[in-house]
Amino acid sequence: MLITSLDNKKIKKYLKLKNKKYRDSEKLFLIEGTHLIEEAIKNNLLVDLLVLEGENFNYSYEITYVSSNIMKKLSNMESIPSVIGVVKFLEPKEITGNKVLILDDIQDPGNLGTIIRSSLAFNVSDIILSINSVDLYNDKVIRSTQGMLFKVNIIRSDLKDIILNLKQDGYTILGTDVKDGIDVKELDVDKFALVMGNEGQGVSREIKSMCDKNLYIKMNSRVESLNVGVATSILLYELNR
Repeated sequence: MLITSLDNKKIKKYLKLKNKKYRDSEKLFLIEGTHLIEEAIKNNLLVDLLVLEGENFNYSYEITYVSSNIMKKLSNMESIPSVIGVVKFLEPKEITGNKVLILDDIQDPGNLGTIIRSSLAFNVSDIILSINSVDLYNDKVIRSTQGMLFKVNIIRSDLKDIILNLKQDGYTILGTDVKDGIDVKELDVDKFALVMGNEGQGVSREIKSMCDKNLYIKMNSRVESLNVGVATSILLYELNR
């Protein structure tokens, strides 16, 4: 089957998925490229597969072929992808690991994507996003995770409630503080939840007051702070050692 019209009912529906409100209502989002498609298939999340006319893929899914004009409209990339998938939202699971990452109003999609990849690299099994953090299904977030968002348990929730529950379950809540923090290399903790804050304001005062200990990264005094994606990656690396 080949679709060439933008007025096609299916295409009109999928074009709406570029809007966050519609994604949230349908619990569906778009992914682009073969790597992301393969990861979605492994996790049984693929709903539909749109392939550029003239391309040939050996997927065990029914394929809908579309014209280059349609693929260009659906894509958020400069170059037209050869394949786009329609995927179900990730289903949050219970927190089971000893290493949890809490993100307090992260706004930059590139930072979130970097943090998700680093979390998987350094054995963090669960990521908690605050209610006001950037949309997980923003196309820039999806691309920058390189498919890793399918491999980590990601929960969007009120942070106060989550932190209280984690404390009851024996987690040490770790914040960051360049003045009164502990050098991360000196910390020895097996079960923790690391809180990282907003790019401009850091961790909110209320959440900061709930932290049991604060960490800092020892670095050149001429540098006041690090990008939150970089800082999170360094802290998770050290905590994983």
